[in-house]
Amino acid sequence: MLTSNVSRHAAVLAASGILVLAGCGEEKQAATQVAARVNKEEISIHQINTLLAPGGNLPPEQAKLASRQVLERLVDQELLVQKATEKKLDREPKTMKAIEAARRDILARSYMESVAAAVAKPTTAEVGEFYTKRPELFSERRVYKFQELTIGANPAEVLPKLKELGKAKNLEEVAAWLKSQNIPFGGGDVTTKTAEQLPMELLPRFHQLKDGQMAMVPSQAGVLVIQLVASRSEPVDQKAATPFIEQYLMNQKKVETANRELKQLHELAKIEYLGEFAKTETPTKGDAPAAASAPVAAVPAPAAAAPAPTAVAAPPAAAQAPVAATARAAAVPAATVVPNPSALEKGAMSLK
Repeated sequence: MLTSNVSRHAAVLAASGILVLAGCGEEKQAATQVAARVNKEEISIHQINTLLAPGGNLPPEQAKLASRQVLERLVDQELLVQKATEKKLDREPKTMKAIEAARRDILARSYMESVAAAVAKPTTAEVGEFYTKRPELFSERRVYKFQELTIGANPAEVLPKLKELGKAKNLEEVAAWLKSQNIPFGGGDVTTKTAEQLPMELLPRFHQLKDGQMAMVPSQAGVLVIQLVASRSEPVDQKAATPFIEQYLMNQKKVETANRELKQLHELAKIEYLGEFAKTETPTKGDAPAAASAPVAAVPAPAAAAPAPTAVAAPPAAAQAPVAATARAAAVPAATVVPNPSALEKGAMSLK
């Protein structure tokens, strides 16, 4: 009976994406704090608090509303669990495989979390070094006003033609030339972005641009032609930036620690690839597909007053995605996720 109940709850928890780990002592203490009963089953306040925890501290009114919303989700979930058990879906091979996959995923994550928990907090020297090495984010931080055109064509085909744009002084001239060549394009909108809102890989290049200059950024979707219409300086001092730098560096350290741990586990284990997998070369961990890792050819950017900086490739998608989102999608998140500056970016944005 116990096995059946565990399977019953785990099946729907895995399907709905709500996977809860709780200590035995905590569960026993919270069991009497019942928030609702669904037929004969109870939903505890502890379950609600567990799901609210990732959101951090909320104001009382917001917390009350969020608690009610979470409770309703748990009620819906419990109803589905009960019907699934009634129909014996927890005994179906597909469901049992999903439960086992969820269990393995939780165990792998838990181990990586325990490894990452031992990472030391960044030192004052490390924070200072990062601050000094990234002036475009801090001491020389700017707010950029861009006008953009998106050329919806294969970069390999359109880039050689775009070399003729070296004498263009603004996007109007670029648009006129594109029309004359029957090259499809769109956009033209003006957007304002702070330094931390730009991709980290591209920011040093954008930082070099002077007002009026243009640059081209090849990507898988086409080519982006950008003109810096105007910019203004809004620096952030080291004291204000420190907590966000610490969080960013901590994320990096956790990733590096997890990668080392996984590498060591591989070295200590005896791993054999069999059948068709034994005939192919095992890819090195961290290698990206050839199409994604191949460098994009640099393109001379048209200039208004002075030579623009060398065009740079679009940033990898993994570097732009939030760490938490990437971690949720990976079986062993800490070993595969790329440290993301989202915490740093959000913090810096609040300082503008």
